[in-house]
Amino acid sequence: MTDALDAGSLHLSPAVGYTALLLVALSTVLIGIYGLRISRTTGDFYVASRTVRPWWNASAIGGEYLSAASFLGVAGLILISGVDALWFPIGYTAGYLMLLLFVAAPLRRSGAYTIPDFAQARLDSLMVRRVTSMLVVVVGWLYIVPQLHGAALTVQITTGLPSWVGPLAVVVVVCLSVVTGGMRSITFVQAFQYWLKLTALAVPAAFILFRLGADGASVTAGGSAFTTDLNTTAHASLYGTISLVIALLFGTLGLPHVLVRFYTNPDGASARRTTVLVLGLLSVFYLFPTVYGILGRIHTPELAAGGAADATVLLLPGRIFDGATGDLLSALVTAGAFAAFLSTTSGLVVSLAGVISQEFFQGSVTGFRRAALLSTIVPLVIALLTDTLALAGSVGSVFAFTASTICPLLLLGIWWRGLTDAGAIAGMLVGAVLCGGAIAATALLGPEADDRWVWISQPALWTVPAAFLTMVLVSRATAGRRPATASRVLARLHTPEPR
Repeated sequence: MTDALDAGSLHLSPAVGYTALLLVALSTVLIGIYGLRISRTTGDFYVASRTVRPWWNASAIGGEYLSAASFLGVAGLILISGVDALWFPIGYTAGYLMLLLFVAAPLRRSGAYTIPDFAQARLDSLMVRRVTSMLVVVVGWLYIVPQLHGAALTVQITTGLPSWVGPLAVVVVVCLSVVTGGMRSITFVQAFQYWLKLTALAVPAAFILFRLGADGASVTAGGSAFTTDLNTTAHASLYGTISLVIALLFGTLGLPHVLVRFYTNPDGASARRTTVLVLGLLSVFYLFPTVYGILGRIHTPELAAGGAADATVLLLPGRIFDGATGDLLSALVTAGAFAAFLSTTSGLVVSLAGVISQEFFQGSVTGFRRAALLSTIVPLVIALLTDTLALAGSVGSVFAFTASTICPLLLLGIWWRGLTDAGAIAGMLVGAVLCGGAIAATALLGPEADDRWVWISQPALWTVPAAFLTMVLVSRATAGRRPATASRVLARLHTPEPR
């Protein structure tokens, strides 16, 4: 990983960074150790024995879902792109409405521990399970990498240490938390970290707005209309906007670390209540990255030109306040940023460990712990060998990939009796090849992809329909392969549970 930032003015006081990072890491490990006291069974490690109540589960989902892209990347995109970037928080939040309507309760009723478990139970096919497992692992690794890049950025700015220290620190803390307590422990950790992240954004934002109001400062640099400052220099194309929204809406349905959370609810009604609460928590949270992005266009516009837009949230408090106040507020947002990397990575590692353990380590607690360690090695290596600061954009690519692979399997598996194992495999592979190829081509083309090849940089508009269509056509062509257990499984998925 290269140090992309200029080592000069972008660094905060090292004492601020060290203090914030150590406090967050210590609290995470201590909560994880507490989880060890009550995590003994396989059910505790995989799904917290299905005893997590809606409020705790909603807070935990908010903790793991609000990643580096949400905490740092949304403000950075607004700094660069203005109103066009607002589709990211809208899509992230609206995706949960899709979960509420189509997936949450039926998935909980499936009785499975992991997405591959669901795939095998629904289609009675070991091959479908293996393909799904492979895709879940790939999605998890792709999603962990931006978290580690965000950690590199935060540690570099706040402490001046080499960028590789951030990813390594996140991996060490996450492994300690996951290995000690599994899902039950991580539930406590992530619920705490959601409220830490919200506080870390809300308190400095309130101070900044009060300070600007007290000084008589206009929210738009020269007193021009508020909306003028949000205008973009080059508006996104209609195709790019629609494709992004499709990726975010459908991609949420395929995120393994989010889906596994619905297995931890005691019943389907709790899963639905959890989803409603998550919608509220996400809506409140995304108000604040939007505020930071708007203020960043006024007070830190040079970050966009310098390729450090994702540092807006970290640097803005220090630009508005001097002395101890600026240091304290900077320490708070630094703690929130580090919590974002830890909570999302923890959720991803738990979901990956569940899949890898079931496939290769007989699903035991010891196997879960080994799989958790294995789940962090590949993304850590990738993060150390690559360099990107476009956090929200890179996570958007992961959403497009999940929307093109796991999402069609879930939606058709839950709502269409005619799905076959051959159709599911064909659809997932077509989506993976098309979307994966587009992501690879975007990386090779660089910035030119967004300017001239938007259909490649934003592929969801054609890769998602291709995956769905392939599943349907191949399933119809192989109707004789419909599992004999389909009616029984679907009845279980759609029969309301007793309250």
